[in-house]
Amino acid sequence: MGKKIMVAMSGGVDSSAAALLLMEEGMDLCGATLRLFVEEEKNFSPQERNCGSEKDVEDAARVCEKLGIPHFVFDMQEEFREKVIQRFGEAYTRGRTPNPCIFCNRYIKFGKLIDEALRLGYEGIATGHYARIEYNKETDRYLLKKAKDATKDQTYVLYTLTQRELSRTIFPLGDLLKTEVRELALSRGFVNARKKDSQDICFVKDGDYVSFLENQLHMDPLPGDFVDREGNFLGHHDGLIRYTIGQRRGLRMGFGSRKYVVRLDPSRNEVVLGENEDLFCDSFHVEEVNLILVDHLEGPMEVMVKTRYKQAEVPATISSAENGRILVKLEKAQRAVTPGQAAVFYLGDHVLGGGTIV
Repeated sequence: MGKKIMVAMSGGVDSSAAALLLMEEGMDLCGATLRLFVEEEKNFSPQERNCGSEKDVEDAARVCEKLGIPHFVFDMQEEFREKVIQRFGEAYTRGRTPNPCIFCNRYIKFGKLIDEALRLGYEGIATGHYARIEYNKETDRYLLKKAKDATKDQTYVLYTLTQRELSRTIFPLGDLLKTEVRELALSRGFVNARKKDSQDICFVKDGDYVSFLENQLHMDPLPGDFVDREGNFLGHHDGLIRYTIGQRRGLRMGFGSRKYVVRLDPSRNEVVLGENEDLFCDSFHVEEVNLILVDHLEGPMEVMVKTRYKQAEVPATISSAENGRILVKLEKAQRAVTPGQAAVFYLGDHVLGGGTIV
Protein backbone atom coordinates (compact mmCIF):
# COMPACT_ATOMS: atom_id res chain seq x y z
CA MET A 1 0.00 0.00 0.00
CA GLY A 2 1.11 3.56 -0.60
CA LYS A 3 1.65 6.29 1.94
CA LYS A 4 -1.58 8.27 1.80
CA ILE A 5 -3.69 6.85 4.61
CA MET A 6 -6.91 7.74 6.43
CA VAL A 7 -6.71 6.91 10.14
CA ALA A 8 -9.92 5.89 11.88
CA MET A 9 -9.91 8.19 14.93
CA SER A 10 -12.29 6.97 17.62
CA GLY A 11 -11.23 9.58 20.12
CA GLY A 12 -9.38 6.95 22.13
CA VAL A 13 -5.71 6.50 22.91
CA ASP A 14 -5.16 3.56 20.53
CA SER A 15 -6.19 5.28 17.31
CA SER A 16 -4.29 8.42 18.35
CA ALA A 17 -1.11 6.41 18.88
CA ALA A 18 -1.67 4.65 15.54
CA ALA A 19 -1.79 8.01 13.77
CA LEU A 20 1.34 9.19 15.54
CA LEU A 21 3.31 6.10 14.55
CA LEU A 22 2.33 6.42 10.90
CA MET A 23 3.19 10.12 10.89
CA GLU A 24 6.64 9.30 12.24
CA GLU A 25 7.01 6.92 9.29
CA GLY A 26 6.44 9.87 6.96
CA MET A 27 2.96 8.99 5.75
CA ASP A 28 0.49 11.55 4.42
CA LEU A 29 -2.44 11.24 6.84
CA CYS A 30 -5.88 12.46 7.66
CA GLY A 31 -8.07 11.48 10.60
CA ALA A 32 -11.66 10.31 10.29
CA THR A 33 -14.28 9.84 13.00
CA LEU A 34 -17.53 7.98 12.50
CA ARG A 35 -20.58 9.48 14.17
CA LEU A 36 -22.51 6.31 14.96
CA PHE A 37 -24.83 6.61 17.93
CA VAL A 38 -25.40 10.00 19.53
CA GLU A 39 -29.14 9.94 20.23
CA GLU A 40 -30.02 9.97 23.93
CA GLU A 41 -26.39 10.85 24.58
CA LYS A 42 -27.40 12.99 27.53
CA ASN A 43 -28.33 9.79 29.37
CA PHE A 44 -24.77 8.48 29.26
CA SER A 45 -21.93 9.43 31.59
CA PRO A 46 -18.72 10.75 29.98
CA GLN A 47 -17.04 7.40 30.67
CA GLU A 48 -19.76 5.58 28.73
CA ARG A 49 -19.73 7.69 25.56
CA ASN A 50 -17.65 5.42 23.42
CA CYS A 51 -19.45 5.14 20.12
CA GLY A 52 -18.89 8.19 17.95
CA SER A 53 -20.29 10.59 20.53
CA GLU A 54 -19.67 14.33 20.34
CA LYS A 55 -17.01 13.98 23.05
CA ASP A 56 -15.23 11.36 20.94
CA VAL A 57 -15.38 13.63 17.89
CA GLU A 58 -13.96 16.50 19.94
CA ASP A 59 -11.10 14.38 21.36
CA ALA A 60 -10.24 13.04 17.89
CA ALA A 61 -10.26 16.54 16.42
CA ARG A 62 -7.92 17.81 19.14
CA VAL A 63 -5.43 15.00 18.49
CA CYS A 64 -5.54 15.65 14.73
CA GLU A 65 -4.95 19.35 15.38
CA LYS A 66 -1.95 18.50 17.55
CA LEU A 67 -0.58 16.26 14.79
CA GLY A 68 -1.32 18.85 12.13
CA ILE A 69 -3.47 16.60 9.94
CA PRO A 70 -6.97 17.13 8.49
CA HIS A 71 -9.92 15.66 10.36
CA PHE A 72 -13.15 14.43 8.76
CA VAL A 73 -16.39 13.38 10.43
CA PHE A 74 -18.69 10.94 8.66
CA ASP A 75 -22.26 10.62 9.89
CA MET A 76 -23.18 6.94 9.72
CA GLN A 77 -25.96 6.86 12.28
CA GLU A 78 -28.50 5.55 9.79
CA GLU A 79 -26.21 2.73 8.61
CA PHE A 80 -25.26 1.92 12.20
CA ARG A 81 -28.88 1.62 13.26
CA GLU A 82 -29.75 -0.59 10.29
CA LYS A 83 -26.68 -2.81 10.17
CA VAL A 84 -25.76 -3.03 13.87
CA ILE A 85 -28.58 -2.02 16.20
CA GLN A 86 -31.42 -3.62 14.24
CA ARG A 87 -29.42 -6.83 13.75
CA PHE A 88 -28.64 -6.78 17.46
CA GLY A 89 -32.37 -6.74 18.25
CA GLU A 90 -33.28 -9.29 15.57
CA ALA A 91 -30.78 -11.76 17.02
CA TYR A 92 -32.52 -11.68 20.39
CA THR A 93 -35.89 -12.38 18.75
CA ARG A 94 -34.29 -15.54 17.31
CA GLY A 95 -33.05 -16.72 20.70
CA ARG A 96 -29.46 -15.69 20.03
CA THR A 97 -26.90 -13.66 21.98
CA PRO A 98 -25.15 -11.40 19.43
CA ASN A 99 -21.81 -9.62 19.39
CA PRO A 100 -22.50 -6.13 17.95
CA CYS A 101 -18.78 -5.28 17.66
CA ILE A 102 -18.52 -7.92 14.95
CA PHE A 103 -21.55 -6.45 13.14
CA CYS A 104 -19.93 -3.00 13.29
CA ASN A 105 -16.59 -4.21 11.93
CA ARG A 106 -18.27 -6.23 9.20
CA TYR A 107 -20.70 -3.60 7.93
CA ILE A 108 -19.44 -0.18 9.07
CA LYS A 109 -15.89 0.37 10.28
CA PHE A 110 -13.97 -1.20 7.42
CA GLY A 111 -15.96 -1.40 4.20
CA LYS A 112 -17.69 1.97 4.59
CA LEU A 113 -14.58 3.76 5.82
CA ILE A 114 -12.42 2.35 3.02
CA ASP A 115 -15.01 3.61 0.53
CA GLU A 116 -14.78 7.11 2.01
CA ALA A 117 -10.97 6.98 2.00
CA LEU A 118 -10.83 6.03 -1.68
CA ARG A 119 -13.40 8.70 -2.54
CA LEU A 120 -11.17 11.36 -0.99
CA GLY A 121 -8.02 10.12 -2.74
CA TYR A 122 -6.48 8.08 0.08
CA GLU A 123 -5.13 4.62 -0.58
CA GLY A 124 -6.37 2.83 2.50
CA ILE A 125 -7.10 3.12 6.20
CA ALA A 126 -5.41 2.48 9.52
CA THR A 127 -7.05 1.68 12.86
CA GLY A 128 -5.97 1.24 16.46
CA HIS A 129 -6.92 -2.43 16.61
CA TYR A 130 -4.49 -4.86 18.20
CA ALA A 131 -3.84 -7.28 15.34
CA ARG A 132 -1.37 -7.77 12.49
CA ILE A 133 -1.68 -8.16 8.71
CA GLU A 134 0.84 -9.83 6.44
CA TYR A 135 0.91 -10.64 2.74
CA ASN A 136 1.75 -14.15 1.53
CA LYS A 137 3.27 -14.05 -1.96
CA GLU A 138 2.91 -17.80 -2.51
CA THR A 139 -0.85 -17.80 -1.96
CA ASP A 140 -1.40 -14.18 -3.04
CA ARG A 141 -3.49 -13.60 0.10
CA TYR A 142 -3.50 -11.07 2.89
CA LEU A 143 -3.47 -12.81 6.26
CA LEU A 144 -4.70 -11.77 9.69
CA LYS A 145 -2.46 -12.55 12.66
CA LYS A 146 -2.74 -12.17 16.43
CA ALA A 147 -1.26 -9.11 18.11
CA LYS A 148 1.95 -9.19 20.11
CA ASP A 149 -0.05 -8.22 23.22
CA ALA A 150 -2.08 -11.37 23.85
CA THR A 151 -4.15 -9.60 26.51
CA LYS A 152 -5.40 -7.04 23.97
CA ASP A 153 -5.56 -9.17 20.82
CA GLN A 154 -8.70 -8.27 18.83
CA THR A 155 -8.60 -10.80 16.01
CA TYR A 156 -11.74 -12.46 17.39
CA VAL A 157 -13.84 -9.46 16.30
CA LEU A 158 -11.91 -8.99 13.04
CA TYR A 159 -12.40 -12.41 11.45
CA THR A 160 -14.97 -10.99 8.99
CA LEU A 161 -12.36 -8.90 7.15
CA THR A 162 -12.25 -9.60 3.42
CA GLN A 163 -9.22 -9.68 1.13
CA ARG A 164 -10.18 -6.24 -0.18
CA GLU A 165 -10.35 -4.83 3.34
CA LEU A 166 -7.16 -6.50 4.55
CA SER A 167 -5.27 -5.25 1.48
CA ARG A 168 -6.23 -1.66 2.27
CA THR A 169 -5.83 -1.70 6.07
CA ILE A 170 -2.89 -1.08 8.41
CA PHE A 171 -2.77 -2.03 12.11
CA PRO A 172 0.16 0.02 13.48
CA LEU A 173 -0.26 -1.28 17.05
CA GLY A 174 0.03 -4.97 16.26
CA ASP A 175 3.62 -5.22 17.48
CA LEU A 176 3.18 -3.09 20.61
CA LEU A 177 1.99 -3.72 24.14
CA LYS A 178 -0.87 -1.62 25.49
CA THR A 179 1.45 -0.18 28.15
CA GLU A 180 3.80 1.01 25.40
CA VAL A 181 0.91 2.66 23.56
CA ARG A 182 -0.18 4.61 26.64
CA GLU A 183 3.40 5.67 27.34
CA LEU A 184 3.70 6.92 23.76
CA ALA A 185 0.49 8.95 24.05
CA LEU A 186 1.54 10.39 27.41
CA SER A 187 4.94 11.41 26.05
CA ARG A 188 3.20 13.44 23.31
CA GLY A 189 0.71 15.03 25.70
CA PHE A 190 -2.39 13.61 24.03
CA VAL A 191 -5.59 14.68 25.73
CA ASN A 192 -6.87 11.10 25.72
CA ALA A 193 -3.69 9.37 26.93
CA ARG A 194 -5.41 8.12 30.10
CA LYS A 195 -8.84 7.61 28.58
CA LYS A 196 -10.42 4.28 29.51
CA ASP A 197 -10.99 1.62 26.89
CA SER A 198 -14.50 1.47 25.46
CA GLN A 199 -17.08 -0.94 26.82
CA ASP A 200 -18.24 -3.97 24.85
CA ILE A 201 -21.72 -2.75 23.85
CA CYS A 202 -20.98 0.93 23.39
CA PHE A 203 -24.57 1.97 22.66
CA VAL A 204 -26.10 0.27 25.71
CA LYS A 205 -26.10 2.20 28.96
CA ASP A 206 -24.72 0.31 31.98
CA GLY A 207 -24.77 -2.91 29.97
CA ASP A 208 -28.54 -3.11 30.45
CA TYR A 209 -29.35 -4.52 27.04
CA VAL A 210 -32.89 -5.52 28.03
CA SER A 211 -33.84 -1.89 28.75
CA PHE A 212 -32.26 -0.90 25.44
CA LEU A 213 -34.27 -3.51 23.54
CA GLU A 214 -37.46 -2.38 25.26
CA ASN A 215 -36.97 1.40 25.14
CA GLN A 216 -34.95 1.95 21.96
CA LEU A 217 -36.16 -0.92 19.77
CA HIS A 218 -39.62 -1.09 21.37
CA MET A 219 -39.41 -4.84 21.86
CA ASP A 220 -42.10 -6.14 24.21
CA PRO A 221 -40.89 -9.28 26.03
CA LEU A 222 -43.58 -11.93 25.72
CA PRO A 223 -43.93 -14.09 28.85
CA GLY A 224 -43.77 -17.83 28.30
CA ASP A 225 -42.87 -21.09 29.97
CA PHE A 226 -39.82 -22.51 31.64
CA VAL A 227 -39.59 -26.18 30.69
CA ASP A 228 -37.12 -28.98 31.34
CA ARG A 229 -35.28 -30.84 28.58
CA GLU A 230 -38.21 -33.24 28.21
CA GLY A 231 -40.66 -30.36 27.77
CA ASN A 232 -42.23 -30.56 31.21
CA PHE A 233 -43.59 -27.28 32.57
CA LEU A 234 -41.50 -25.71 35.36
CA GLY A 235 -42.86 -22.18 35.63
CA HIS A 236 -43.28 -18.88 33.79
CA HIS A 237 -40.52 -16.69 32.35
CA ASP A 238 -40.53 -12.93 31.67
CA GLY A 239 -39.63 -12.95 27.97
CA LEU A 240 -36.93 -14.68 25.92
CA ILE A 241 -34.79 -11.57 25.51
CA ARG A 242 -34.04 -11.60 29.26
CA TYR A 243 -32.11 -14.88 29.13
CA THR A 244 -28.93 -16.30 27.65
CA ILE A 245 -27.27 -19.70 27.57
CA GLY A 246 -25.58 -20.60 30.85
CA GLN A 247 -27.56 -18.11 32.92
CA ARG A 248 -28.44 -19.13 36.49
CA ARG A 249 -29.12 -15.88 38.30
CA GLY A 250 -32.23 -13.86 37.58
CA LEU A 251 -34.56 -16.79 36.90
CA ARG A 252 -36.76 -15.45 39.73
CA MET A 253 -37.96 -18.88 40.75
CA GLY A 254 -36.93 -21.67 43.08
CA PHE A 255 -36.63 -25.09 41.46
CA GLY A 256 -35.35 -27.17 44.35
CA SER A 257 -31.91 -27.42 42.74
CA ARG A 258 -29.67 -25.17 40.67
CA LYS A 259 -31.04 -24.71 37.17
CA TYR A 260 -29.34 -23.15 34.18
CA VAL A 261 -30.62 -21.88 30.85
CA VAL A 262 -29.54 -24.55 28.37
CA ARG A 263 -31.59 -23.55 25.31
CA LEU A 264 -33.92 -20.84 24.03
CA ASP A 265 -36.78 -21.90 21.76
CA PRO A 266 -38.29 -18.84 20.03
CA SER A 267 -40.72 -20.97 18.00
CA ARG A 268 -42.43 -22.08 21.23
CA ASN A 269 -41.39 -19.09 23.34
CA GLU A 270 -39.84 -21.48 25.84
CA VAL A 271 -36.75 -21.25 28.03
CA VAL A 272 -35.31 -24.73 28.51
CA LEU A 273 -33.66 -25.31 31.88
CA GLY A 274 -31.26 -28.05 32.91
CA GLU A 275 -28.32 -28.98 35.07
CA ASN A 276 -24.79 -27.63 34.71
CA GLU A 277 -23.68 -30.76 32.85
CA ASP A 278 -26.40 -30.11 30.25
CA LEU A 279 -24.53 -26.97 29.16
CA PHE A 280 -21.63 -28.91 27.64
CA CYS A 281 -21.50 -29.77 23.94
CA ASP A 282 -18.82 -31.29 21.71
CA SER A 283 -20.04 -30.15 18.28
CA PHE A 284 -21.94 -27.31 16.62
CA HIS A 285 -22.38 -25.54 13.29
CA VAL A 286 -21.46 -22.02 12.21
CA GLU A 287 -22.95 -19.97 9.38
CA GLU A 288 -22.10 -16.65 7.68
CA VAL A 289 -18.59 -18.05 7.31
CA ASN A 290 -15.63 -15.91 6.28
CA LEU A 291 -12.31 -17.60 5.54
CA ILE A 292 -9.06 -15.61 5.41
CA LEU A 293 -6.19 -18.05 5.29
CA VAL A 294 -7.76 -20.14 2.51
CA ASP A 295 -10.54 -19.77 -0.07
CA HIS A 296 -12.37 -22.89 1.09
CA LEU A 297 -11.89 -26.03 3.13
CA GLU A 298 -10.58 -28.89 1.02
CA GLY A 299 -11.20 -31.37 3.83
CA PRO A 300 -11.29 -31.62 7.64
CA MET A 301 -8.78 -29.38 9.38
CA GLU A 302 -7.42 -29.45 12.90
CA VAL A 303 -7.57 -25.95 14.39
CA MET A 304 -7.85 -24.05 17.62
CA VAL A 305 -11.19 -22.35 18.18
CA LYS A 306 -12.56 -19.58 20.39
CA THR A 307 -16.31 -19.35 20.99
CA ARG A 308 -16.22 -16.15 23.06
CA TYR A 309 -14.00 -13.09 22.99
CA LYS A 310 -12.35 -13.69 26.38
CA GLN A 311 -12.33 -17.48 26.12
CA ALA A 312 -9.15 -19.51 25.72
CA GLU A 313 -8.66 -21.40 22.46
CA VAL A 314 -9.43 -25.12 22.45
CA PRO A 315 -8.59 -27.85 19.89
CA ALA A 316 -11.22 -28.77 17.32
CA THR A 317 -11.69 -30.28 13.86
CA ILE A 318 -13.66 -28.31 11.29
CA SER A 319 -15.20 -29.51 8.04
CA SER A 320 -17.58 -28.24 5.38
CA ALA A 321 -21.30 -28.80 5.92
CA GLU A 322 -24.47 -28.06 3.95
CA ASN A 323 -25.57 -24.57 2.90
CA GLY A 324 -22.10 -23.08 3.31
CA ARG A 325 -21.92 -23.90 7.00
CA ILE A 326 -18.97 -25.40 8.86
CA LEU A 327 -19.23 -28.25 11.36
CA VAL A 328 -17.05 -27.84 14.43
CA LYS A 329 -16.15 -30.94 16.44
CA LEU A 330 -14.46 -30.10 19.72
CA GLU A 331 -11.73 -32.32 21.11
CA LYS A 332 -13.24 -31.79 24.55
CA ALA A 333 -16.80 -30.66 25.28
CA GLN A 334 -17.10 -26.97 26.16
CA ARG A 335 -19.59 -25.18 28.38
CA ALA A 336 -22.26 -22.75 27.17
CA VAL A 337 -21.46 -22.57 23.46
CA THR A 338 -23.98 -19.88 22.58
CA PRO A 339 -25.89 -19.29 19.31
CA GLY A 340 -25.25 -15.78 18.02
CA GLN A 341 -21.68 -15.60 19.28
CA ALA A 342 -18.77 -16.11 16.91
CA ALA A 343 -16.53 -19.13 16.59
CA VAL A 344 -13.12 -18.08 15.30
CA PHE A 345 -10.57 -20.61 14.01
CA TYR A 346 -6.81 -20.27 14.44
CA LEU A 347 -3.76 -22.01 13.00
CA GLY A 348 -0.95 -20.83 15.23
CA ASP A 349 -0.95 -17.03 15.16
CA HIS A 350 -3.02 -16.90 11.98
CA VAL A 351 -6.78 -16.49 11.79
CA LEU A 352 -8.13 -19.18 9.48
CA GLY A 353 -11.62 -17.64 9.58
CA GLY A 354 -14.83 -17.91 11.53
CA GLY A 355 -18.59 -17.75 11.56
CA THR A 356 -21.72 -17.29 13.66
CA ILE A 357 -22.65 -20.15 15.99
CA VAL A 358 -26.07 -21.66 15.19
